Amino acid sequence: MTRRAVLICPGRGTYNKPELGYLSRHHSGHPLLDTFDGLRRDAGQTPVSELDSAARFSNAVHTVGDAASPLIYAASYLDAQSLADDIEVVAVTGNSMGWYIALAVSGTLSAEHGFTVVNTMGRLMQEASIGGQLVYPCMGPDWRIDNLERDALLEKVGQIDRGNATLRLSIDLGGMLVLAGDDAGLKAFEATVPRLDDRFPMRLPHHAAFHTDLQAPVAKAGRDALTVAMFDAPRVPTIDGRGAIWWPGASDPSDMWDYTLGHQVVETYDFTRAIQVAAREFAPDLFIITGPGGTLGGAVAQSLVACNWQGMDSKEAFQTRQNAAPTLISMGREDQRKLVM
Repeated sequence: MTRRAVLICPGRGTYNKPELGYLSRHHSGHPLLDTFDGLRRDAGQTPVSELDSAARFSNAVHTVGDAASPLIYAASYLDAQSLADDIEVVAVTGNSMGWYIALAVSGTLSAEHGFTVVNTMGRLMQEASIGGQLVYPCMGPDWRIDNLERDALLEKVGQIDRGNATLRLSIDLGGMLVLAGDDAGLKAFEATVPRLDDRFPMRLPHHAAFHTDLQAPVAKAGRDALTVAMFDAPRVPTIDGRGAIWWPGASDPSDMWDYTLGHQVVETYDFTRAIQVAAREFAPDLFIITGPGGTLGGAVAQSLVACNWQGMDSKEAFQTRQNAAPTLISMGREDQRKLVM
């Protein structure tokens, strides 16, 4: 019996110390690894296999854009190619950088072109190093989003942004707000809100002000470096960071290039909406998150709770459903990976 799945590709921040060796553990000997390593060598960069097989994990080495982006791409793309034969991918989406991976998984980009896009944009963002990001929750312990609190937080963001600093909503991430701006804007927010769980507000290391107009120079550099000819029409419906669906046979590759290296770089990425559109439009049996890491699962579950997907209106309801018949599978988790392979 065929299992219909929405495939979700992760973004930055998902290759950390526990993920060191992910490629060698799960994809050793895959011919595409040689291809990806060759592309890195040709660009004068450390091959992904060498980064993955390092003796120890280093934040200074593995979490910068030049290394994190291609590592995550290789792990996610190869995971997507290793799904069990009974799984039919009915739609693809991703979080932030995961949009580039989703384009490759959907056939909009070839495996090599997808790697080039990710590697190029990771390098350009690292070289520019414009601004930063932080995360702050807008939900209760039951995973229900507190809309009054969310609105109040976004009002604070607007007030800071209207002052002598820059701060914007970067990613709408389930029950979390990912904010981006210059250092003055980030510090102003940190000084304004209470500290929660001794974690939040949490700065994201080696992250720039993604999905804001501060990234306009990076978007331009990306458009100069990456051509429309690299893009094709998708073979699978592909949901972007606005919740818009790019349909096979009805999508212009030039429009996809324009969105990918334009709006997607400089405007808010609404991951919550992308997941909710995927649920409502495609009614999948499974939501499968490719590796590496398993941190994106919470945001997917919270997005489903926010729209009361199949009666899941709280953390408890989601966990009850998950324990009875898993709907959300994270391939970066060893206990769940085997369910889709």
